[in-house]
Amino acid sequence: MKGLSVYLSEPLTSNFKAWVGRMREIGFTSMFTSLHIPEDDPSVYTERLRQLGMLARELDMELFADIAPTSLAALGKTWDDAHTLVEWGVTGLRVDYGVTPKQVADLSARMTVALNASTLSEAELMEMKRCGLVTDNVEAWHNFYPRPETGLDRDWFDDKNDWLKRQGLSVQAFIPGDGTLRGPLFERLPTLEDHRTLSTFACYLDLADSVDRILIGDPGLADETIEQFASHADGMLVLRAEAETTIEAAFYRVQTNRMDPARDVIRSVESRAYGRPGDRLLEPMDARPRPLGTITVDNADYGRYAGEMQVTKRDLPPDARVNVLGRVIEADRPLIRAIGPGTTFRIEWC
Repeated sequence: MKGLSVYLSEPLTSNFKAWVGRMREIGFTSMFTSLHIPEDDPSVYTERLRQLGMLARELDMELFADIAPTSLAALGKTWDDAHTLVEWGVTGLRVDYGVTPKQVADLSARMTVALNASTLSEAELMEMKRCGLVTDNVEAWHNFYPRPETGLDRDWFDDKNDWLKRQGLSVQAFIPGDGTLRGPLFERLPTLEDHRTLSTFACYLDLADSVDRILIGDPGLADETIEQFASHADGMLVLRAEAETTIEAAFYRVQTNRMDPARDVIRSVESRAYGRPGDRLLEPMDARPRPLGTITVDNADYGRYAGEMQVTKRDLPPDARVNVLGRVIEADRPLIRAIGPGTTFRIEWC
C-alpha cells in the first residue's frame, strides 16, 4: 500500500483535491496528516481535518492522523472517545506518548492504531496484548527524519522489522518526495538515510517487498515522478536519462528486457528491429566508457547485433562497436536492479 502526506497548515484547495484524486487513480490508497496543532488557531485545523476526512471518504482512501494529548484536546476529544474521529473520516491514529497500554488496546478494537516502530519494546507490546490489543488492527510506523545524517541505519531497520512482523504487526515507512518539500529544513523526509538523495520512485521500489505501507513524507511530487508511479501501475518502468546525442524516435518506444537476462546489460528485445546498417546512429561513433546506467546502441560494426539498445548494469569499458546514447540520471540508477526478465521499460530522455 502506498500513500501521501498532507499537512494542514495550508488550505485544501480545489487544485489540491484534484491532485489527490489523480494520485488515487494511480494506486495511492491512504493519506497521513499530523495533528500536532499549534496553539494559536486549533479551529482552523479542526475544520481542515474534517474537510480532509470528507475527501478521504469520497475517494475511498484511508486517513491516518499523528496525534498527541494536546491536539486531541484541541479537537474536543480525549483518548477515551478518540475513536469517534472515525465519524470525521479518520480511519487510523498514530499514537506515541501520553496514552496507556489499555487505551491503545481499547482503541485497536474500534480503528487502526499505528505504534512507533522504532521505540516499541517487547515489554510494552506484551502489556498491550494483555489488555486485549487487536493486532490485526495495529501497524508499526517508523518516523521520518528531516535532518541529514539522522535517518535510520538499514541493517537496524531490517532487524527491527523482522521482530515487528514476528509479533504480528504490519510495518510502515516513509520515503522522501521531490516536489514541494516540507520546511523548515527542506531536506526531504525519509525513514532511511540511504534514501535521502535517491529518486522517490527508486525509494518506493526499494521498500515495496519489505514493508506493508509506504508513505511519501514530503507534501509534493514532481510531474515526472507521478508519471513513474502511473506507468508502474500499468506494468512499466520509466527511467529518466540524459542524452549525449540526438535521440531518434525509435528509442523513445517501450522496450522489453530479454527473458534470458544478461549479467552485464539490459538488452532490449525490440530495438534490433529499429535500426539498419547505414542509419545515422548505427555508424560508428567515438568509443566511450560505459559506467553503470549507460544507454547504448550497437553500431554497424557489430554485424547482426547492429541496432540493439542496451543499458549497462555495471561499469564496462569502451567498445568501438558500441555507440553511447546517454546515461540514466543518478537518482534513477537504482531502478536498473528492478528490470528483470521480461520487464517492460521506457526511457524518458532529458
